[in-house]
Amino acid sequence: MKSVKAGSIIKMALIYALLISAAALLMVPFVWLISASLKLDRDVFTIPIQWLPRNPVWTNYVDIWTRIPLLTFMQNTARLTVVITTFQLLTSSFAAYAFSKLRFAGRDILFLAYIATIAIPWQVYMVPQFIMFRSMGLVDTHMSLIILQSFSAFGVFLIKQFYDTIPDELTEAARIDGMTEQKIWLKLMLPLAKPALATLTIFTFVFVWNDFLGPRSYLTTQSLWTIQIGMRMFIGQHAPEFGLIMAIATVSIVPILIMFLHLQRFFVQGIATSGLKG
Repeated sequence: MKSVKAGSIIKMALIYALLISAAALLMVPFVWLISASLKLDRDVFTIPIQWLPRNPVWTNYVDIWTRIPLLTFMQNTARLTVVITTFQLLTSSFAAYAFSKLRFAGRDILFLAYIATIAIPWQVYMVPQFIMFRSMGLVDTHMSLIILQSFSAFGVFLIKQFYDTIPDELTEAARIDGMTEQKIWLKLMLPLAKPALATLTIFTFVFVWNDFLGPRSYLTTQSLWTIQIGMRMFIGQHAPEFGLIMAIATVSIVPILIMFLHLQRFFVQGIATSGLKG
């Protein structure tokens, strides 16, 4: 019995050691990024790598705010990310409720047709889509990106899969008690779907924050640009200044890191719950 227990402990220790080693390996590029952002240009690519700069150049984090209107780019990106993420959560969860808990003619066919759009790359229809938005006068406005990205077939699929794990008896009991479908969705389904909503929030937040092609296609006025376009402009203007480039890249990933750390417990809970119910 003791030998079995000892073998189990050794096995778990090896698994944890492997996972820690993999995590450390994945963190190497981020550690190098932060280290490079605190160096002079001539020291960024020195071999061997100096992980802890002897004289950190903190002024890199000051200069990036004055070389380009970085604050404006960050505000634009934050505004778009919050609005689009909010709309995606609302539209995806509401549509997922209809596909999961309501019965109507052609429901399954409509759902499959909608989900099939995931397989169509945006590049296939981006030109006719751009022409349509230009005819409506929405080009060079944030509204064009909000309309484009506020609906997600992937989001509907993700939340529907979670709704399917909730017993239909709950919604039936709520209907018997006189609750409308809107109240069932708002007061019953949404609180139960926190893990799925947190997962969609992370995916949407990261996608919108890192999106380059969409804003680059629709936004031409500099005051409307997002952080990704601003970084590209910064690299074009200050290509040899690698310390500054690494500093602006570090600043750009901070909001994503904060969002993930804030929602990771729900994200992990969603994975664990899905595994138990699957």
